[in-house]
Amino acid sequence: MVNPLDTLKKMLSLEQKDYACQDKAVAGGLARYADTWSRQASAVFEDTAWVEDIALRLRAYSALQPEARSQALQELLELLTISPSPVNEEGASSPAPMDARTVPAAPQAPLPAGLVARPAPVPPQPGRGILAPITTLPGVAHKRAGYLDKIGVLTIADLLHYYPRRYEDYSHLRTINRLVYGELVTVIATVWEAGGREVRPGLYLFRAILNDGTGALEVTWFNNRFLEGRLKSGMQIELRGRVGEHLGRLTMSSPEWGHVGRNELEEGRIASIYSLPEGLTQRWFRQLVRRTLTTWAGRLSDPLPEGLVRHYGLLPLGRALWGIHRPDDMAHLEAAQRRLAFEEMLCLQLGLLRQKQQWKALPGQSIRVPEDMSESFVAALPYELTGAQRRSLDEMVRDMALPEPMNRLLQGDVGAGKTVVAALLMALTAASGFQAALMAPTEILAEQHFKSLSRLFERFPEPRPMLRLLTGSTGAAERAEIYAGLAEGTLPLVVGTHALIQEQVNFKNLALTIIDEQHRFGVEQRGALRQKGYNPHLLVMTATPIPRSLELTLWGHLDVSVLDEMPPGRQPIETRVLTARQREAAYGFIRNQVAQGRQAFIIYPLVEESDKIEARAAVVEVERLQKEVFPVLRLGLLHGRMKSDDKDAVMARFVRGELDILVATSVVEVGIDVPNATVMLIDGAERFGLSQLHQFRGRVGRGEYHSYCLLLSESPSEVADERLKTLEATTDGFVLAQKDLEMRGPGQFLGTQQSGMPELPLALHTDMRLLHEAREAATQLLARDPNLLEPEHQELALRVAAFWQATGDVS
Repeated sequence: MVNPLDTLKKMLSLEQKDYACQDKAVAGGLARYADTWSRQASAVFEDTAWVEDIALRLRAYSALQPEARSQALQELLELLTISPSPVNEEGASSPAPMDARTVPAAPQAPLPAGLVARPAPVPPQPGRGILAPITTLPGVAHKRAGYLDKIGVLTIADLLHYYPRRYEDYSHLRTINRLVYGELVTVIATVWEAGGREVRPGLYLFRAILNDGTGALEVTWFNNRFLEGRLKSGMQIELRGRVGEHLGRLTMSSPEWGHVGRNELEEGRIASIYSLPEGLTQRWFRQLVRRTLTTWAGRLSDPLPEGLVRHYGLLPLGRALWGIHRPDDMAHLEAAQRRLAFEEMLCLQLGLLRQKQQWKALPGQSIRVPEDMSESFVAALPYELTGAQRRSLDEMVRDMALPEPMNRLLQGDVGAGKTVVAALLMALTAASGFQAALMAPTEILAEQHFKSLSRLFERFPEPRPMLRLLTGSTGAAERAEIYAGLAEGTLPLVVGTHALIQEQVNFKNLALTIIDEQHRFGVEQRGALRQKGYNPHLLVMTATPIPRSLELTLWGHLDVSVLDEMPPGRQPIETRVLTARQREAAYGFIRNQVAQGRQAFIIYPLVEESDKIEARAAVVEVERLQKEVFPVLRLGLLHGRMKSDDKDAVMARFVRGELDILVATSVVEVGIDVPNATVMLIDGAERFGLSQLHQFRGRVGRGEYHSYCLLLSESPSEVADERLKTLEATTDGFVLAQKDLEMRGPGQFLGTQQSGMPELPLALHTDMRLLHEAREAATQLLARDPNLLEPEHQELALRVAAFWQATGDVS
């Protein structure tokens, strides 16, 4: 058997000598290797505290600043030299468990600044810990461990933080005569008769008649032979389930049951429902969680300081975990959700604020733009800048003059003029002797930017900046020419796709990076472009307006510029809500627009038909539309399952006017610019959110022609109808974003907006008050203890490092 101690020593030596503490000795970094090492070492060494101390340091290593890693490595190597004795290889029995207060501490070297070892949770048996494999729990053998692996539950800690997806409230104890169809209830009754039979091959039906003195109830279970001989006449049982109906009589189908007085059902009347793979039952999983909570909930170290928990009225961690998994009542559940959601949001805000501090501490390239140069470029534009555009440009010019890198978000409504601000910034950078790059997520968008910027640069005073386009389609000879120009510094400006971050691309003096539609790039891709220069200034752009109240939550690590004015001359978009009966009229309107030389989009919520969702699908509808509705027109199909090259080809044909109608899914939500398109028909509009519908609408009205957005709704709910009427009433994206926030709540809004950030499993349970409290707490903590070094903050520092471990730079 390979000794995990020797393996780790070799890795650390490699990291120290060959990789200069860059965290490259192991694929994914030492933090990724920590769990593997912990499992292997736990099987070899009895001293759990020592094993977990090493694992903790490995996890913390990746989050350290480069200059701190050298010391951390040396301390790890020293700690490995005082390893405890291995388990008796002949299988000698382990010593008896010790009381929590008498477990001896392993020899420990101090952790790097800001990171302190977490005291090892005291296990019920030697060799066990909160990070121990899930198979160390009774009842979790290899087969069930495989099922748990599918949902990411590998350790005891994973199990405790695998939260239910919903709850069923059985707190309503009802007599049979008071049952109401559709209600979740608990019933206590006596079995009058019970028995099963095979209805047809492969289908077994067990049926029971129950009576509680007020009435009788028929209960059925399918394919459950386990009940034969166990559920008998005369038994008094407790049932929990939803009241159904069959042939006019109230029934229950496949409820949970247990004998009265034997505690066979879960304690409490609120049942947790988990997302589980086939092979695991809710009852078994809930029992596993209950046993684990009983053993571990009281042993866990709470990462939140006691004073903070008290100040914000939060539950302690152990009580919160019981509440999220097995709540006493709805008040306990809500308090648990609030506590755990607060912890998530606090870790998010601490990470964002600390990242902003780190960026501000980096040296940057100061670009001082003479005021007359900026004014000459602005004066050369074919139109006047809006007040918001000029304000945003001034903010960025001021940022770039500082000796620290700019990190700014430019957010604005659809068509608010972000491109011209980016063009001015790039031109000013080039005129100052530096290089700038703009990266877009698709070739179509990159080409649009290239054409727009080229037209603007032609108007600027001499010497005009040279601009080139670099995408996957760029020919070999042209590509080599661009590579050489960037490396030599003779090419100051470039627009491109992911091709810009290829290894062969080198800049002589990259001082400004602009990322358009940044949420469509991964964290690594965004970071790779920044690494092409020496701490270049960064501008990220998004066309999805964010309510002011959420700006700090989502963009706490960036300074924000907002384009909240529309340039003059934009054609207004007329929006109408239509019913299913008006579908043919909408088709007629599109025919009329195409006859005038215009083009149209038709959007569907699904790619293909689904048995579970009643909605029209693009793949099926494009065939129907071509054969039955628009037989003489040219239709194209665009959806997210197509290959990238195929999508670009279809979109290019639409842009060139070779297609009259583009049938698509939400893949056209952002960025497509077709000035000749005047109609956006959204079929099944009730299935989209407000912000998404507004983005669809922004694909038309980009040229000189009057444009229309038709919202066709099959059978909207009251909420969906309100959403569509709101869109019909205003074209202001910020007003709509605020309305979307009010209608869906900050939790759902965050869930759709976050990108490249850690997962927030409890985001749905946040509200505006909680968001602001978490932001307030994070700001105050860092003001008092910027590196979370104080003893009461050390657990929190580790929690934040673990929370952000797999994410890195979220620029």
